[in-house]
Parts: sequence; C-alpha cells; structure tokens
Amino acid sequence: MAIAKKFSVLLVMLLLPMTQAWADEYEDTIGIFRNAVESQGFFNHAYGYAVFPSIGKAGFVVGGAYGKGRVYQQGQYIGDTTVTQLSAGLLAGGKVFSQMIFFEDERALKEFTSGNFEFGGEVSGVVITAAADAKATTTGTSAGASGGKHDAKTKGKYYKGLAVFTVAKGGLMGELSLSGQKFKYTPKM
Repeated sequence: MAIAKKFSVLLVMLLLPMTQAWADEYEDTIGIFRNAVESQGFFNHAYGYAVFPSIGKAGFVVGGAYGKGRVYQQGQYIGDTTVTQLSAGLLAGGKVFSQMIFFEDERALKEFTSGNFEFGGEVSGVVITAAADAKATTTGTSAGASGGKHDAKTKGKYYKGLAVFTVAKGGLMGELSLSGQKFKYTPKM
C-alpha cells in the first residue's frame, strides 16, 4: 500500500507541469466546452457552471485526483472551487483532463456552493471526444489527441440537477475502480 501511495504522488507530480500547457486560462477551457456541438445548449439554459481547466489524476491500485476551478452563476464568476477524488480498485497510470459541471437550476448551484459537496459513482460524466492525429516522420511516428476548439462532440443530460463533461488532455490510465469526487467552494471576495 505504501508503494501505491508513493507511485500516485510521483505521477501527480509528473503530470502537474502538463496542466499548465494546455488550458491555462478558464476562458480557453470554457471556449472548448462552448464549441462542443451538444454542450453548447447547456450554456444557454444552465443556471450556472463550474469549470476546471486541469485536473491531474494518478494511481496504482489506490489513486487520487486534484484540480482548481471557478464557479459561475448565470455567466458571472462567483467563487473558487477545488476537487479531490479518491479511487480504489484496478487502476494504474496518470492523466490530466478538463471538467465542466453544469447546474440545471438555482437549487443545484446552491447545493454545490453550500460548502463541501460530493458525488459518487451514480453521477457519470460525458467524455468529449475531439480531433485525433497521427503522423509519420523520418525519425519515427507520433500520435496524439487534442481537444480542438471547433471539433469536439458530446451528448449529455442532467442527473439530479448536474451535467458533467470532461475533455482528456494527456496521459494514459487504465481503470476499473470505485471513486467519488469531493468539492470545496469559496465565495469570491
């Protein structure tokens, strides 16, 4: 168990520099989700949303994730939030992803911003897929995926007032585990 914890901490430390490389600003991340074909409508009808430009996740048997975000009510920035996640099961590797949580109504937003909020496995997120590319050069081959600003596609709906979307940014993780996310909210001063 101690080895698994050390491995998890090491992977998070290795992935944290990647978090700055792709979506450093909140507006860039919001733009990616706003341009995803079916999630566009959530911006038009949601009472509010939380955006996390980068969440780093790593683990080996036991894993964890952490990220910082902002909360918006009807388009206005109202406070900051953090997310932590613990996982246990069959998992190995690390990844970085962006996440948006839409709040269907005032009740859902108030529940989220009431202090510490958490949800478990019953709330599933929609993974937004975007352009993938592969190329061959004289020095070798490379492949990658990117959350292109105009080519993301998704499908989603509210569950108990929440709709969750993610975009993978990097890393590789195999996972069959139980996990839950916990959020902490701090109002804007």
